[in-house]
Amino acid sequence: MTPTDADHALQALDEALALVRRDPRAGESSGGRHRADGWPQAREAAARAGSGIRSRTHRVPLADALGEVLAQSLEALTDLPSFDSSAMDGWAVAGPGPWTIRPGGGGLAGAERPEPLADGEAVRIATGARIPADTTAVIRSEHSRESGTQLHADRAVLTGQDIRPRGQECRSGDLLLPAGSLVTPAVLGLAAAAGYDELTTRPRPRVEVLVLGDELLTEGRPHDGLIRDALSPMLGPWLTRLGAEVVATRRLGDDPAGAEALLAAVTGSEADLVITTGGTASGPVDHVHPVLREAGAELLVDGVAVRPGHPMLLARLGDRTDGRHLVGLPGNPLAAVSGLLTLAEPLLRALAGRRQRPRYTVPVQGEVPGHPYDTRLVPVLLTEEHAVPLRYNGPAMLRGVAAADGLAVVPPHGARDGQELEILDLPWVSGGCFT
Repeated sequence: MTPTDADHALQALDEALALVRRDPRAGESSGGRHRADGWPQAREAAARAGSGIRSRTHRVPLADALGEVLAQSLEALTDLPSFDSSAMDGWAVAGPGPWTIRPGGGGLAGAERPEPLADGEAVRIATGARIPADTTAVIRSEHSRESGTQLHADRAVLTGQDIRPRGQECRSGDLLLPAGSLVTPAVLGLAAAAGYDELTTRPRPRVEVLVLGDELLTEGRPHDGLIRDALSPMLGPWLTRLGAEVVATRRLGDDPAGAEALLAAVTGSEADLVITTGGTASGPVDHVHPVLREAGAELLVDGVAVRPGHPMLLARLGDRTDGRHLVGLPGNPLAAVSGLLTLAEPLLRALAGRRQRPRYTVPVQGEVPGHPYDTRLVPVLLTEEHAVPLRYNGPAMLRGVAAADGLAVVPPHGARDGQELEILDLPWVSGGCFT
């Protein structure tokens, strides 16, 4: 069987199982389980959960503010520029030409205030240097010529040309950026130019990652029914690119001791968000739901109508304002990625005070099979014109998403060739956070 045939066979099996297991018209399935949240509704619930949280703030040096969100508006502490300066290397001139060249050195950036120019006088000047008083214009070096002690212009000279007047960009007290703005490298430059050494920001949400499972190896090749832990190496960097501060990554077993450790982590973690992997279903060693019940957590999302990743969940661990949540990711790697994009990313953006990522669509190349009832998230490569679906998109596979630019949101029953599909950017492709 070729890889393509295998992909179609797996998809057909998934669809057949879905038809047997779930009636989309029923609020309760035959097994008594509730109906999963729709994929858009789950993302909205995650964003809402983080939006009502009492925000923390701190004051940090500029370099430490990168990737955080301004808690206070950024106002100019001085005029920018704070003095009239030259926009070009060339000559500062006064009055009409030709001009007599002043003997001696010219004006350099950072030098003291130069002597005023007399009418008909010219002096060399560098980009960024202070403009002498009574200057009419700056003539670029390439637009002038010297003849002994005389300077001539090769083209018409306009009053004020190539002079940056004081306050051209802003005046002291002007609003430069509102609170809620993401601190990017450009914002750091603007803040420094405006006179800031520190910024008041919202700190990054703190995340603790708990990887559950007895079958996971931390090194070497898979063997004897054991598999490599693919999530620990992936989740920390991924969450960091989403703007989180990962305070710990721990592995817990599936035995009673692991369940006790999970309960202790859920009730005692000081992180804003606890992320678990695996254990969200109803198997004999799936401890997440029992632990959440014992901890008194409130389930906000318990299953999402999305493939892969439908057993994902979102729970509130504390009261409605202290900001502690848990996102339970499925154990299969691509299903865990689906959970990150569906629940963790919108929650983290809201906790950080960032706006949700703008939505956009791209026409898909070729037909994309769909699930009978659920949304599918399919790794795609973005070209100049299309989103190209990638193979190896099963729940346990990372080969497709490792080569992808994003995940396409495929509606139930699939998409036709050329249909516009929403794209979820991967954080390292879209720029993510600057951390």
